Amino acid sequence: MGKFIIRETNTGVKFDLKATNGEVIATSEVYKSEASCKNGIKSVATNAPIASLEDQTVEGYATEKNPKFEMYVDKAGEYRFRLKARNGEIIATSEGYKKKASCLNGIDSVRRNAPDAPTEKAEKK
Repeated sequence: MGKFIIRETNTGVKFDLKATNGEVIATSEVYKSEASCKNGIKSVATNAPIASLEDQTVEGYATEKNPKFEMYVDKAGEYRFRLKARNGEIIATSEGYKKKASCLNGIDSVRRNAPDAPTEKAEKK
């Protein structure tokens, strides 16, 4: 089972969603408080399993309603996704993937792991 890890940064608090193997499959923006970070986690857990997929890597793609995963190609030519909540806010983003299939696997992993993932605080270094 995956898990959400809350950690402090120099400018606030953020979370990573880790898969069972420990790989980070999605990360958040930096929040001002731990409470707002936890709300972000709840939003990912709620929206990920019901989010549609908008594949922006194909020409003439259909625009989907929120919540949705947007898959796109970044400036470096890598595939990425972002998860948008019902209100259109980006609530999680991915790392870059070299292959489209790997990016799709990442989306699937977020859908499977987020709903039941426990939340832990990272240990301070």
